[in-house]
Amino acid sequence: VQLQASGGGLVQAGGSLRLSCAVSEDTFSSWAMAWFRQAPGKEREFVSGITRSSAATYYADSVKGRFTISRDNTKKMVYLQMSSLKPEDTAVYYCAAKRAAGNYFAETVMNYWGKGTLVTVSS
Repeated sequence: VQLQASGGGLVQAGGSLRLSCAVSEDTFSSWAMAWFRQAPGKEREFVSGITRSSAATYYADSVKGRFTISRDNTKKMVYLQMSSLKPEDTAVYYCAAKRAAGNYFAETVMNYWGKGTLVTVSS
Protein backbone atom coordinates (compact mmCIF):
# COMPACT_ATOMS: atom_id res chain seq x y z
CA VAL A 1 0.00 0.00 0.00
CA GLN A 2 1.39 3.35 -1.01
CA LEU A 3 0.24 6.73 0.21
CA GLN A 4 1.44 9.86 -1.52
CA ALA A 5 0.80 13.22 0.09
CA SER A 6 1.03 16.44 -1.85
CA GLY A 7 -0.07 20.06 -1.74
CA GLY A 8 2.29 21.49 0.83
CA GLY A 9 4.05 24.78 0.36
CA LEU A 10 4.71 28.23 1.71
CA VAL A 11 1.72 30.36 2.68
CA GLN A 12 1.21 33.51 4.68
CA ALA A 13 -0.60 33.46 7.99
CA GLY A 14 -4.33 33.57 7.42
CA GLY A 15 -4.03 31.78 4.11
CA SER A 16 -5.26 28.41 2.95
CA LEU A 17 -3.85 25.23 1.52
CA ARG A 18 -5.35 21.91 0.52
CA LEU A 19 -3.37 18.77 1.05
CA SER A 20 -4.11 15.65 -0.94
CA CYS A 21 -3.21 12.03 -0.33
CA ALA A 22 -3.43 9.45 -3.09
CA VAL A 23 -3.71 5.83 -2.03
CA SER A 24 -2.73 2.93 -4.24
CA GLU A 25 -4.84 0.34 -2.47
CA ASP A 26 -7.96 -0.83 -4.34
CA THR A 27 -9.72 -1.52 -1.04
CA PHE A 28 -9.30 2.13 -0.05
CA SER A 29 -12.91 2.34 1.09
CA SER A 30 -12.18 -0.17 3.83
CA TRP A 31 -9.49 2.01 5.38
CA ALA A 32 -9.98 4.81 7.86
CA MET A 33 -7.65 7.68 7.08
CA ALA A 34 -5.91 10.36 9.07
CA TRP A 35 -3.52 13.25 8.89
CA PHE A 36 -0.70 13.75 11.34
CA ARG A 37 1.96 16.43 11.49
CA GLN A 38 5.39 16.91 12.94
CA ALA A 39 6.71 20.36 13.65
CA PRO A 40 10.45 21.00 13.94
CA GLY A 41 11.74 19.69 17.23
CA LYS A 42 8.40 18.22 18.24
CA GLU A 43 6.71 14.85 18.34
CA ARG A 44 4.38 13.83 15.56
CA GLU A 45 0.78 14.58 16.47
CA PHE A 46 -2.70 13.71 15.28
CA VAL A 47 -4.42 16.37 13.21
CA SER A 48 -7.59 14.83 11.79
CA GLY A 49 -9.22 11.49 11.02
CA ILE A 50 -12.08 10.26 8.90
CA THR A 51 -13.94 6.98 8.94
CA ARG A 52 -14.31 4.66 5.98
CA SER A 53 -17.58 6.05 4.71
CA SER A 54 -16.97 9.63 5.81
CA ALA A 55 -19.69 9.18 8.41
CA ALA A 56 -17.52 10.74 11.10
CA THR A 57 -14.58 13.09 11.24
CA TYR A 58 -12.29 13.98 14.09
CA TYR A 59 -9.98 16.90 14.75
CA ALA A 60 -7.32 17.95 17.17
CA ASP A 61 -8.46 20.90 19.24
CA SER A 62 -5.72 23.04 17.74
CA VAL A 63 -7.21 22.79 14.23
CA LYS A 64 -10.91 22.43 14.95
CA GLY A 65 -12.92 24.96 12.98
CA ARG A 66 -10.03 25.71 10.64
CA PHE A 67 -9.25 22.37 8.98
CA THR A 68 -11.61 20.03 7.15
CA ILE A 69 -10.87 16.45 6.25
CA SER A 70 -12.67 14.69 3.42
CA ARG A 71 -12.25 11.70 1.19
CA ASP A 72 -13.33 10.47 -2.22
CA ASN A 73 -13.51 6.68 -2.25
CA THR A 74 -13.99 6.54 -6.02
CA LYS A 75 -10.73 8.40 -6.56
CA LYS A 76 -8.93 6.81 -3.59
CA MET A 77 -8.06 10.23 -2.26
CA VAL A 78 -8.16 11.94 1.10
CA TYR A 79 -7.91 15.68 1.53
CA LEU A 80 -7.15 18.18 4.25
CA GLN A 81 -8.44 21.67 3.61
CA MET A 82 -6.55 24.06 5.85
CA SER A 83 -7.77 27.61 6.39
CA SER A 84 -6.82 30.49 8.66
CA LEU A 85 -3.35 29.05 8.84
CA LYS A 86 -1.06 30.08 11.66
CA PRO A 87 2.72 29.96 11.95
CA GLU A 88 2.30 27.18 14.51
CA ASP A 89 0.75 25.02 11.79
CA THR A 90 4.17 24.81 10.18
CA ALA A 91 5.07 21.14 10.01
CA VAL A 92 5.53 18.14 7.82
CA TYR A 93 2.10 16.64 7.26
CA TYR A 94 1.63 12.91 6.84
CA CYS A 95 -1.35 10.90 5.70
CA ALA A 96 -1.89 7.50 7.25
CA ALA A 97 -4.29 4.59 6.92
CA LYS A 98 -5.68 2.00 9.28
CA ARG A 99 -7.83 -1.07 8.82
CA ALA A 100 -9.28 -1.14 12.30
CA ALA A 101 -12.69 0.34 12.79
CA GLY A 102 -13.42 2.91 15.43
CA ASN A 103 -12.47 6.46 16.18
CA TYR A 104 -9.05 5.82 17.70
CA PHE A 105 -6.38 7.39 15.49
CA ALA A 106 -3.20 7.15 17.52
CA GLU A 107 0.04 6.62 15.65
CA THR A 108 0.35 3.11 17.01
CA VAL A 109 -2.80 1.88 15.29
CA MET A 110 -2.10 3.30 11.87
CA ASN A 111 -0.95 0.60 9.47
CA TYR A 112 0.51 2.59 6.62
CA TRP A 113 2.14 5.98 6.26
CA GLY A 114 2.95 8.20 3.36
CA LYS A 115 5.94 10.42 3.00
CA GLY A 116 5.16 13.83 4.33
CA THR A 117 4.56 17.13 2.64
CA LEU A 118 5.95 20.30 4.16
CA VAL A 119 3.68 23.17 5.08
CA THR A 120 5.33 26.43 6.05
CA VAL A 121 3.25 29.31 7.34
CA SER A 122 4.98 32.66 7.48
CA SER A 123 3.95 35.40 9.89
